[in-house]
Amino acid sequence: MIRRGLRLELVAAISIALAVPAVTYAAQDAQSRELARQTTQTRATLETHDQAGRTTATLAVDVTGEDGLPATGAVTVSDGIRGQIRELAGAALNKQGQATFVLALPEGDHSLTAVYAGDAGHRRSISESIHAHAQATTVPDFSISVNPAKLTLTPGQSGTVTASITPVNASALTAPMFVTLSCSGLPDQSSCVFNPENVEILPNATAALTSSMVILTQQQEGYLARPGSNSVALAILFPGALALGGFAWSVRRRCWLQRLSLLALVALVSMIGTTACNARYDYYNHGPPINPATPAGTYTVNVTAQSSNGVTATTHTTTLAFTVQ
Repeated sequence: MIRRGLRLELVAAISIALAVPAVTYAAQDAQSRELARQTTQTRATLETHDQAGRTTATLAVDVTGEDGLPATGAVTVSDGIRGQIRELAGAALNKQGQATFVLALPEGDHSLTAVYAGDAGHRRSISESIHAHAQATTVPDFSISVNPAKLTLTPGQSGTVTASITPVNASALTAPMFVTLSCSGLPDQSSCVFNPENVEILPNATAALTSSMVILTQQQEGYLARPGSNSVALAILFPGALALGGFAWSVRRRCWLQRLSLLALVALVSMIGTTACNARYDYYNHGPPINPATPAGTYTVNVTAQSSNGVTATTHTTTLAFTVQ
C-alpha cells in the first residue's frame, strides 16, 4: 500500500510539473498578444436638435490607434440616465475609423459614452462622457434601444438581442399605440426574426416593452461535385457530333446515307439536351447549388420601430454592431 501511494504521488507530481509550464506558456502568450495590440483613443462629439417636441442627438465617434491610423471593428454607445447605465446602440467603424449615431432621447438628463470594443490589433478604449438634456414632449412617443448593442457570431450560429420600446408621455394616449419592429442592413445569407413583432403601448404606460430579436446566420454546405463521367461524355459527344455532321454533308451522292447521318445527328443532339448536359436534368438529379456561408465582417444593422395612427407615422431607429467571424 505504501508503494502504491508513493507511485500515485509520483504520477501526480509529474502531471503537475508538466501542466505548470503549459499553463505558464499560455498565459505568457496571451500577455504577449495583448502587449502587441496598440492602444487606442476614442473621441465623441454631440449635437442635439429640438424639433416637434422631441430631442434628437447626433453622436459622432472617431477611433484611432497610437500610430494615428483609423481603427477597425465595432463601437457602442451607453447612456448613464437616472443612475443606471444601459447600452443604446452599436455600429461598425468605417474605413476612416468613424461611426455616427442618431438617438431619440427621452426627457431628462443623459450622459453618453462611446465604447470601442477593440480588435486583433487594437485595444479597447472609452470616450469621455458627454452630458445632454432632452426636453419634455407633449405628444405620445416612444424610444428604442438594443441590448447588447454588439453581437458576434460564427456562420451557422444564431444570437438573441433584446429590443426595448420605452413609452414617452403615454399619458397623452387616448387609445393603445401599436409598434412594429423590423431590421435592415444584415449581410447576405442572414436574417432576423422578432418575437413579438408588434408591441402594444397602453395609455399611461411607463415600463419598457421588450421583444427578442433573433439573428440567424448560415454555414456553408458541402460542395456538390458533378460526376466525373460528364467531362468524358462531353469529350466524346461533341467531337462525335461534329464528325456526324461533316460526314452527312460530305456524302452528297448517297442520299440514303446522308439521311441516316442526319437522323443520327438529331438523335445525338436530343440525347444531349435531355440528359446530364441539360441544366434542368442536372438540377433534378444533383440538387440545387450549394449555399454559401454568411460573409465575415462587421456590419451596422438598423433596428426600426414604427407606429401609425392612420394619419401620421412615427419611426425611430437604433443600430446594432453585428460581427461575423
